Order: sequence, then C-alpha cells, then structure tokens
Amino acid sequence: MEDQAPLRPPLYFDAVLTPHRSLSPRGFLVMMGLVGSVSFISGMAFLMMGAWPVFGFFGLDAALIYFAFRLNYRAARAYETVQISGGEVRVRKVDARGNVTAWSAPPYWARVDLHEEEEAEENTRLSLISHGRAVVVGAFLAPFERKELGEAIRQGLGDARRASNPL
Repeated sequence: MEDQAPLRPPLYFDAVLTPHRSLSPRGFLVMMGLVGSVSFISGMAFLMMGAWPVFGFFGLDAALIYFAFRLNYRAARAYETVQISGGEVRVRKVDARGNVTAWSAPPYWARVDLHEEEEAEENTRLSLISHGRAVVVGAFLAPFERKELGEAIRQGLGDARRASNPL
C-alpha cells in the first residue's frame, strides 16, 4: 500500500469525486412513506375484496424498494481523490466497503488520456498514465464531467511541471 499521508502543499489540483445521488435522505423517507401508504391502502382494498394474498405482495414490493435504495446508498459511500503536488500525482479509490486502491506517479511523467468513442459518448473513459501503469478516474461521472475533470487535471499537471521547472 502506498503512503496514505496527505500530500504537502502547494497542491496544484485537489479533488474528491463522489457518485451523484439525486435523492436526499429526507427525500428517501418521504418517498418510502408514500410507497408504504399506497401499498397499505391498496393492499387493504384487496384484502376487503377477499384477495388476501395480494396484501402480502404489496408489502413485499415496498420492502424490495426499500432494500434496493439502501443498497444504492451503500454504494454511494465510494469516492476517489485526485491530488497533484510538485512531486507527486496521487489517485486514491475507496470502494463502498472501505477498501483503498492507490496509484501515484511523478507529475512530469503523468499524462491524461481521455478516450472518446464517437458512436457512444457514454463510453468516454478518463485515465491517468505513467510508466506503463494506468488508472481510470471518475468512471461514475457523466461523460461531460469526465471531460471537464480531464481538462482540470491537465491544467494541474501543467502547473506542477512549470513550478518544478521554472525555465
């Protein structure tokens, strides 16, 4: 495992990337309240008509929706950090379980590779490459966000190179 200590200033680029979640925890509670209410009311209507098994299926549907969202929120604990200092480029990936993968390289040798497919823009891939080693960065981002991130990292690499070699 590579050094986990933060890079020393000056940092020419420092970003924390997290997967986007459009539903806040409060929104989740409201949505589950609505799903539970609709399921209960509909289930009671079927129960009163004598179709008692349907009541259980409505409850099962609500429970499955709840657990699907909980799994989605658990996956949202993953994040990536990208830092560029005068002496090192560091990428740390932390998955939802807390496992860390680290990649580092000197900024002078690191380069940004933005691979875009013309037919399918969603297949845009952003990588940092140095000495035959590569790491994919921001795979969970939207294609336009990967492009913006790639430009920002290029700028940070350029700033770090100029600072270490002022000529």
